[in-house]
Amino acid sequence: MENNKYCKQFILPPERCMDWAEKDMVERAPVWCSVDLRDGNQALIEPMSLETKLEFFKLLLRVGFKEIEVGFPAASETEYAFLRALIEQDLIPDDVTIQVLTQAREHIIRRTFEAVKGAKNVIVHVYNSTSVAQREQVFKKSKEEIKQIAVDGAKLLKQLTEEAGTTASNIRPRASRAPSPSTRSKSSTPSSISGSPRQTGRRSSTFPPRWKTPCRTSTRSRSSTCTST
Repeated sequence: MENNKYCKQFILPPERCMDWAEKDMVERAPVWCSVDLRDGNQALIEPMSLETKLEFFKLLLRVGFKEIEVGFPAASETEYAFLRALIEQDLIPDDVTIQVLTQAREHIIRRTFEAVKGAKNVIVHVYNSTSVAQREQVFKKSKEEIKQIAVDGAKLLKQLTEEAGTTASNIRPRASRAPSPSTRSKSSTPSSISGSPRQTGRRSSTFPPRWKTPCRTSTRSRSSTCTST
């Protein structure tokens, strides 16, 4: 029987780019993104209440974070109400970008867009589970069908943004795959979508994502913190 213990467990991007690793110094300050309110909250035995999350968000602002993952608004009423409270109470500074998580499923994506309506700067992080257990036991679909879920989700993100018109400014998708079963904008309406990671200067408004340049993610030394987990 062939031993697969030491076989390759990862797939490299289409174009190898290691420019970020070959730099001999940090050229600019890192861009930190706090994930305490989403990933950190998910790890707690008793998730934070609406009031606690609001206080935590204000604390993160005092610390100085400019990118904050605020939750999975379509996952529960508390998550949805928290995001709406941030927007309706005008608690998100103009220079702060919030991030939300959504599965690549139509009703969840639509619910997420409802939740972020009215925010100025938003990153919509869409994911799709790819593990064997998820494929076979939850989705009951083939690999190609799972890929199609991701494609359909990306198309819907683009469609909803275009339908919102050009009056709003910044909704930007970020995509990932989740190998485990875990669930992993001040204008009036959402607007442009950019699928690329942080680039030099502002993110562009192009679609689809430029996956072939993953090294650019690290050009700005993007990191994240999760003190709750």
